[in-house]
Amino acid sequence: MLATLGLQSIDNLFSDVPSALQLKRPLNIPRALSEIELERRVRDKLSKNRAAPDYLCFLGGGASLHHVPSVIDEILSRGEFYTAYTPYQPEISQGMLQCLFEYQSAICELTGMDVANSSMYDWGSALGEAGRMAARVTRRKRIIVPGNVSPERLGILRTYCEPAGLNVKEIDFSSPGGNVDLSALRRELSSDVAAVYFENPSFFGTLEEAPSEISDAAHSAGALSIVGVDPLSLGLLKPPGEYGADIVVGDGQPMGLYPNLGGPLIGIFATRDDPVLLRQMPGRLIGLTTSKEDNKRGYTMVLQTREQHIRREQATSNICTNEALFALAVSIYLAVMGPKGIAEIGEQMVANSHYALKRMKEEGLSAPVFSGYFFNELSVRTRTDSISLSRKLLDYGILGGLPMLRFFPGNQELSNVSLFAFSELHTESDIARLVSSIKKVENEVEM
Repeated sequence: MLATLGLQSIDNLFSDVPSALQLKRPLNIPRALSEIELERRVRDKLSKNRAAPDYLCFLGGGASLHHVPSVIDEILSRGEFYTAYTPYQPEISQGMLQCLFEYQSAICELTGMDVANSSMYDWGSALGEAGRMAARVTRRKRIIVPGNVSPERLGILRTYCEPAGLNVKEIDFSSPGGNVDLSALRRELSSDVAAVYFENPSFFGTLEEAPSEISDAAHSAGALSIVGVDPLSLGLLKPPGEYGADIVVGDGQPMGLYPNLGGPLIGIFATRDDPVLLRQMPGRLIGLTTSKEDNKRGYTMVLQTREQHIRREQATSNICTNEALFALAVSIYLAVMGPKGIAEIGEQMVANSHYALKRMKEEGLSAPVFSGYFFNELSVRTRTDSISLSRKLLDYGILGGLPMLRFFPGNQELSNVSLFAFSELHTESDIARLVSSIKKVENEVEM
């Protein structure tokens, strides 16, 4: 290759790099390992991981542990799905296009919205795109967010919006309820607000008691209402489409995906059937049509003029792929579970979280910290700080809870608060073990 290029050595390829910036010595890296040595080294490192099912997992606030039906892995591992890329050529990808169309349809039914794309990267990226979309639609520059949303997702929203000249304004949440402070929201609303974003359930696990009022307040100022949801809660709760949401975001991870060490995940993005919203929506859209002659069904990507492979920098987003395989997983999960199954899982999660609260109160633990209704995540205050509690629970074979001190380091009120998530996988004995372990850690603090 060097001879063909007329070069003497590999170094000639870097001649455009100034000499002062070039490394003049060999890289300080260990020698190459044999396959046997490498396998042993990797196993040694992996043995340090603390993961379910060896550890009881009560972590939430993002990726969480749920049952994954075996049929999902069976279908995903088929070659025609496992090796398929985003279908730029619809005529050879009918199977995958059908799966994505069914995913979109199921998300619309679940969220009560009219149009869904065939997935984003995760909840955070979906939120970031929703913020920029709201600004394009309204031609305004401010987004209002209450302080009870995920700090990580809030950070991603800022990362997406601030380079585009958009201002993300955080307002206080109500105390002790942990919900959106409507008075603070109304004071902040003005003619330059593009959108109001809130989560239901919130990052603290609380449910908004008046989501319609939040959406109405946004609409009264000419802003869009963006709602973030846990999709499994929608088997029991009113879908956001019924309380005024213009855009719904979330993560499909609880529906058939493993936590994957926090990623990759799959972002949900849905909106109302409005031509302006539809044209400004990011991500892939799959449509269904029929042939003229024989009425044969066919699937194809639609509204491609929104996308970067056609419009380049004028596209509604720069997504050039998507979580198509995970969209298939979510489609299978929703088809297997059906509306009744999703509702039953939601009921189990509510039952487990409220049983945990009952046991904690019996043991004299301070819970819940926030007085609002909650779905499956429960806030607990302890005498030890939340990071120390999380580390000490590892000694009892427990992962969790999520330490609020990590996310709100300057907030003294939250430094001793942990968030525990309960799923359909937990049993009464699991919860009893958790409560007993927290009590033991508390007793150690007293000593």
